[in-house]
Amino acid sequence: MATETESSRRALGSKSPSPRTGATEEPRGAGTGKGRPRGRGRLRGHLIGTYGLLTLTVLLFLVFSFALPDTFPTLDNASSILSNQSIPAMLALGAMIPIVTGKFDLSVGYGLGFAHVLAMQLIVNNGWPWPAACLVVIVGGGLIGVFNGLLVEFARIDSFIATLGTGSVLYAFTGWITDGARIVPGPNGLPPAFTDLYDSKFLGLPVPAFYVLGLAVILWLLLERLPLGRYLYVIGSNARAADLVGIPTRRYGIYAFAGSGIVVGFAGVLLAAQQQIGNPSVGMDYLLPAFVGALLGSTAIKPGRANAAGTVVAVAILAIGLAGIQQLGAEFWATSLFNGGTLLLAVGLAGYSARRRLRAGATATRTSLSEPAASTPAPSADQA
Repeated sequence: MATETESSRRALGSKSPSPRTGATEEPRGAGTGKGRPRGRGRLRGHLIGTYGLLTLTVLLFLVFSFALPDTFPTLDNASSILSNQSIPAMLALGAMIPIVTGKFDLSVGYGLGFAHVLAMQLIVNNGWPWPAACLVVIVGGGLIGVFNGLLVEFARIDSFIATLGTGSVLYAFTGWITDGARIVPGPNGLPPAFTDLYDSKFLGLPVPAFYVLGLAVILWLLLERLPLGRYLYVIGSNARAADLVGIPTRRYGIYAFAGSGIVVGFAGVLLAAQQQIGNPSVGMDYLLPAFVGALLGSTAIKPGRANAAGTVVAVAILAIGLAGIQQLGAEFWATSLFNGGTLLLAVGLAGYSARRRLRAGATATRTSLSEPAASTPAPSADQA
């Protein structure tokens, strides 16, 4: 019978009798704990990457609560934050959908302004019933998204350029509809049922907060639990590989832009119900916060990829931070400074998370390739 060499026993990592003492030897490194610190470090890094932003949100809320104990940790302040940040949150969730596929929709701000002006025009000046006007605006937003998708996927125009051009066209249409002036309702105002879309409350909280929660749940189900989401993530990771495995990348790219457009249309309806006037220049104020939330959200919950839950957490930390610094008496320019600085931080963290995932994947691949070689016994002395 062939005798087993000491090198093959080490390769197999099994206990074997010592040639000198006859006692069994532990595999080298066993029981020393050399692998445990590395494993703990990976676990710690995973937890920080997944829940770090959520923890920071809670800490930031506690800091402002201690600094402003009479005004910040109150139900009125929470309701105000939820109400004021509902539209930026919806826009961030809408902008997130194309980001999943590796594309960007820079028309969301212009589209928001166009949608809310169109809703006001149809209700105030054209006398449409508000449900029909809302439906037309939302469907129109979806069609604009389809147009963006066609430009990107079939005309092969870069998403930055295509959506920026579409946004400029929408801004022109907004100015044409309003003639550069505001659309102001008559003495009877807007229909109460329409304004209740934004002003009403449910369970003591503003209704728009529940719209955001419902949208986040829908996107979570679509992206995390259905084949549609898996296809979109594969396209965003490697569009060429998605083509090779038979995924219709162009069609799903159009789906992503259409979803973004539908969300923008609904956000425009809410903005019209909130503002109760048609302001042709209001949409651009929401573009930067939307992308800050979408990009920062890719560093939380599912680090390295855009996801609905992370976007909600990112919007929460932005809302708490803005509300806190404003209540502390910050200057008017502090909001732009906060949004711009956070955007730079979000892009940096998103890039770092993506590189970290690539390194982890490469390490796992090398490990899986080396394991078969390490587990193959060396030839015995008799076989040699």
